[in-house]
Amino acid sequence: MHDSPAPEPEPLSPGLKQRHLTMLGLGGVIGAGLFVGSGAGIAVAGPGIVVSYLIAGALAMLIMRMLGEMSAAMPASGAFSVHAERALGRWAGFSVGWLYWFLLVVVLAVEATGAARIAHGWVPGVPQWGWVLLFMVVFTVTNLAAVKNFGEFEFWFAALKIGAIVLFLVLGVLAIAGWLPTAAGSSEPVGLTYLTGQGGFLPHGWSGVVSGVLAVVFAFGGLEVVTIAAAESDDPARNVARAVRSAVWRILFFYVGSMLVIVTLLPWTAMKPGESPYVAVLDAIGVPAAGQIMNVVVFVALLSALNANLYGSSRMVFSLAERGEAPKGLLRIARGGVPRRAVLASVAFGFVSVLLNLRWPDSVFLYMLNAVGAVLLFVWALIAVSQLRLRRRIEREAPQSLTLRVWGYPWLTWTALAAMAAVLVLMLLDDGSRPQVLWSSGATAAVLAAAGVRELRARRAPALTPAPAPAAASSGSSTKRD
Repeated sequence: MHDSPAPEPEPLSPGLKQRHLTMLGLGGVIGAGLFVGSGAGIAVAGPGIVVSYLIAGALAMLIMRMLGEMSAAMPASGAFSVHAERALGRWAGFSVGWLYWFLLVVVLAVEATGAARIAHGWVPGVPQWGWVLLFMVVFTVTNLAAVKNFGEFEFWFAALKIGAIVLFLVLGVLAIAGWLPTAAGSSEPVGLTYLTGQGGFLPHGWSGVVSGVLAVVFAFGGLEVVTIAAAESDDPARNVARAVRSAVWRILFFYVGSMLVIVTLLPWTAMKPGESPYVAVLDAIGVPAAGQIMNVVVFVALLSALNANLYGSSRMVFSLAERGEAPKGLLRIARGGVPRRAVLASVAFGFVSVLLNLRWPDSVFLYMLNAVGAVLLFVWALIAVSQLRLRRRIEREAPQSLTLRVWGYPWLTWTALAAMAAVLVLMLLDDGSRPQVLWSSGATAAVLAAAGVRELRARRAPALTPAPAPAAASSGSSTKRD
């Protein structure tokens, strides 16, 4: 474990620019969870979904700020896995790194499956598994090339998603003002009719708001990738700080703003889980082919998330290999600065999902989602604990590196930890969410057990197990280039 928080040189090539990181920070969490999954939240919370998104968004903003603080002070390709190791020990770095890798490789297969379902609807002649195979091949090739290719793909993917939300907000405000027709076919301002007229702003009380938080909090997953990507930019400390600052408020604005437009323009009772409320609003204000337009946006969002998760998972397992927590063979780097073996190891499950889609095309999506369940919350919790420990060390040893700070330290960090614990407890009490928590707890326990076994072996054989070398030395001596 490192005693110094000083940044260490990375063997990966700095191919990402500030605009790539900024758009990755903005677009990384805008995905199908917002465009489609928000309908389930509205169905259980009513207009109170706005409060649910404020709560879930505030938690996500705090986590992103913690990540930004640590990554600006100590940029590394493994980001929060490296931070956890420095803060808590090798067991923590091992655990959070492998848990996050497991989460990403499963989710990228889920995203490929979701995009394939949309594409199969457009071109029924190509089976769903064929689309999954095509997407996996395309994005594997993209990630095996120079990292700037990943940056360019994500830049334009994010630009399309952000453009779609901005356009949606503009059309929504025009409809609310009475300049476009509303659900009732009228051009009169809707006022507070739907916000308060269908059982009030909180039709199910605060319990509905809490249920809404459970439904939407995981839509904010993905913000972590920007801190991993920052290590491959020309000025990691400055770039990650700028990306976090620019993203954090705008993300909350996009999420909360679009929810406010939806529940103002349409009765919340008309929302159904699994159906996009964005499509319903666009239909109501007379946008032609609204469903197909939103299908395109969701399709792009899924491919964007697939691309980002393949990138993030490959860099995480590469960082684990640097620190001796994964096979050393994954350290080989291509001439373009890409860890190709780490990319191939991370995409392997995506190709397995091709076979799963061939055998179980209708049910594989649901089973994959249940497999990862609440792992994200466990990762976030370790991020918060790491920030609590590292902040004191950085202030003592390198205060000048704290170019980005978490607000209200340490109280807001403790508040975030309490909120995550509350979400987990509430999920355990909810019949629909309980299996996810139990499966995720099992996965976490397995990884922690593996970390514990490694620690015991290291302590029992100190003469045979050398102390872990610093990442800089490790990468300098062990990393090979093709």
